Amino acid sequence: MEHQDDSDREVVSLMKYHNDIRFPAVHALRQYWEELRGPRQVPSRAEVDPRAIEETLEYAFILERIAPGVGRFRLAGMHLNDLMGMEVRGMPCTSMFMPEHRATLSRALEDVFAGPSTALLTLAGERGVGRPPMDAQMLLLPLASDFGDVTRALGCLCTIGPIGRSPRRFIVKDDVVRPIRTGVKHELTDPPQTRDDRLTARRTRQQLNETPGFSEPAASYTPPQPRTPPSRPEPGEKPRLRLVRSDGETVETES
Repeated sequence: MEHQDDSDREVVSLMKYHNDIRFPAVHALRQYWEELRGPRQVPSRAEVDPRAIEETLEYAFILERIAPGVGRFRLAGMHLNDLMGMEVRGMPCTSMFMPEHRATLSRALEDVFAGPSTALLTLAGERGVGRPPMDAQMLLLPLASDFGDVTRALGCLCTIGPIGRSPRRFIVKDDVVRPIRTGVKHELTDPPQTRDDRLTARRTRQQLNETPGFSEPAASYTPPQPRTPPSRPEPGEKPRLRLVRSDGETVETES
């Protein structure tokens, strides 16, 4: 992982991974996300338009954070299904990685959600019989959910080389995680950290629900009136037929 303060360590330039023209879908998706974001910290999941990233849909996916460092596929392009030989929607994204490299992915995922940050992972496919060499890149970009917390991620996984025998799982060669630097603070896109932050976010959601146009008025409910029990005829009195009309009114007639 690239660190900003590693002055006492050997620094290896990773610019070649950022400028790798072999993965045009990675650059196209990053540019689209930056345009959506604008001056904000992160864009909203609801703003993502599949038609605007039509050229990258095959490699694109959306993750949902379900636990610290764990994200599952909510949507995934056909290329990811081809790599695994099955439908990946609903699966944790760590299932596409070798067991010894899943912790690295989990740390990058948590940085993406909690930072929020962007992450670029340089990968290599698992080698073996029927599994030829494969290079890959995975891009992870944070998104805000409908509630304003950063629990979604837009990403893509691009590969070079034949798939061969599936499933194809990956190892992490390098990962670059960078916090999103911005001077604009947006309450709805910052994940609540403290109790006060959570209370503020909850009040904001309540205000949105109470604002005309954001929710429909609740339907009124009138409880039914208790019905009057039928009266018993007095001794010697003719029995009466009790009728209940559709409007609820009771009518008694002689039988």
